[in-house]
Amino acid sequence: MHFLLRCKPNTKKPPTGKKVAIIGAGPAGLGAAGGLLCNGHEVDVFDALPEPGGLLIFGIPAFRVPKEGVREGVKELAEAGARFFTSTFVYCGEKPREHEALLFVKEFVNLEDIIKKYDAVVITTGTWRSRSLEIPGEDLPGVYKALDYLARIYANQLGYLPKDKVYPTGKKVLVVGAGLTAVDAALEAKLQGAEKVVVAYRRTINEAPAGRKTIETELIAKGIEFRELLNPVAFLGRGRLEKVRFIRMRLGPPDKSGRPRPEPVPGSEFEEEFDTALIAAGEIPTPPGNCAGIEFNPDGTIKVNEKMMTTRKGVFAAGDVVTGPSLIGKALGSGMRAAQFVDEYLKSL
Repeated sequence: MHFLLRCKPNTKKPPTGKKVAIIGAGPAGLGAAGGLLCNGHEVDVFDALPEPGGLLIFGIPAFRVPKEGVREGVKELAEAGARFFTSTFVYCGEKPREHEALLFVKEFVNLEDIIKKYDAVVITTGTWRSRSLEIPGEDLPGVYKALDYLARIYANQLGYLPKDKVYPTGKKVLVVGAGLTAVDAALEAKLQGAEKVVVAYRRTINEAPAGRKTIETELIAKGIEFRELLNPVAFLGRGRLEKVRFIRMRLGPPDKSGRPRPEPVPGSEFEEEFDTALIAAGEIPTPPGNCAGIEFNPDGTIKVNEKMMTTRKGVFAAGDVVTGPSLIGKALGSGMRAAQFVDEYLKSL
């Protein structure tokens, strides 16, 4: 990650006098910053978290993405002239009342004010909200979103969050889902001292987004149970999670994702004791809000044209907030591509 600057510092183009604001300091935002700096533009990066890097620092374990490499890359961008405004929440419309990042926010900035002040804006705010299962008992203490669980642990380890804000890991932990967030949450729960960790997935290991090999080598080989064709239908408990009610599933014809549709098996419900449940059912886009003439697609992603500009002139968007959840390399590449279109736009002003 420390090759974010797309040129040698001494080969940067001369200053253009144009200013670009990037909203979000994850892979797409950092990728865009690297390209824009090389073209001689001034770059200010705003992020709600206390350190640049987004999921690379606060959502993904160090064994997958070494944090020092990310920090090297950020330092390189800063030395090339990027200014980072951390713990700064850029909102659009109403100020947010519910957002994990609010744990770290010291300042709020209105997106409309940024659009007026800069020659171009790039929104790269990613997919920080986790999908809910929409089942009874999901609001019980002991039931958490896996991404929030991980982010709080890492923020505490990095010295940004007191221990009492970290979600406690119980003795019997259920993880719902089979993507990389589910795998990472299961591994972290084990590290945090859970005696039993079960990963439940409504399809089979062959359809798991994390991939069969990852699940076999990172979970099963380490004593974490992977249970196929199983779906929670309710979280039960008085005052906090005590049990989970499941239903067994079977695979039906393909759904719109092209994978076999999981269908409940009537009469197969049963209950099992768990004191912690971590939901990793996928992430959804988290744009700054609804305003500024920026339109969205039906799935909540920001609508952009072939040059990655939104429906508001001079405002671009890149990364997962446009594509939905993707891999780091894809988000980084999206940011770099957006930088080229922003540069082209700035030359036309």
